[in-house]
Amino acid sequence: MNGRPTTPIAVIIPALDEAGNIRRLVTEVLETISAEVFVVDNGSTDATAEEAQIAGAQVVYEPRRGYGYACAAGVTAAQDANLLAFLDGDYSFPPAELPALIAPILTDEADLVLGSRWLGHIAPGAMPPQQRFGNWLAARLMNRLYGLSITDLGPYRAIRRSLLYRLDMREMTYGWPTEMMVKAAKQGARLVEVPVSFHPRRAGRSKISGTLRGTILAGWYIVGVTLRYAW
Repeated sequence: MNGRPTTPIAVIIPALDEAGNIRRLVTEVLETISAEVFVVDNGSTDATAEEAQIAGAQVVYEPRRGYGYACAAGVTAAQDANLLAFLDGDYSFPPAELPALIAPILTDEADLVLGSRWLGHIAPGAMPPQQRFGNWLAARLMNRLYGLSITDLGPYRAIRRSLLYRLDMREMTYGWPTEMMVKAAKQGARLVEVPVSFHPRRAGRSKISGTLRGTILAGWYIVGVTLRYAW
């Protein structure tokens, strides 16, 4: 494990029914960087919480369903951390890339770092065509409206706590990651992308891309939030 950096770090992992993924994911995070790991159980009916605790994570319970609710609960629990990293619980993003994700903040080159699957690698079968198109369209819309040059709206990211507090986050469902980006852009924060890789989940079924309803809802919220905060 790497030595503890001067900036306290928390890795927040929203999770819903991720038994089969979460234990190894938490273990790899703790083997990769020196950080506190908070797994936010968002109403799981399987052994997600138990597996996370065994692996060494602190488990936070958020019964209100919604990605934003889960992320916010993790932020509240991680009171001692000045740098917050967000990682999905489905094991689709390798924890080994966390050092590259947090580096621009630790070196004071960025306030918000976004992991870009387009700059990195998307494994076959990891992202269905409708998700690829929706992500591409939303990124282009965001670039035009907010003067950005981003390639991806992925959830693998890191942010300074001080910036996150200033954003006054309100979107408690799929719109949380998009709200973070557009509000940070409007405040003139430094946004940087780093390449990350994206793989099919190790176990279980995706709650978003795995269903037509999830894909449509996610797209609706992403586009809606992008437009809402533009004016």
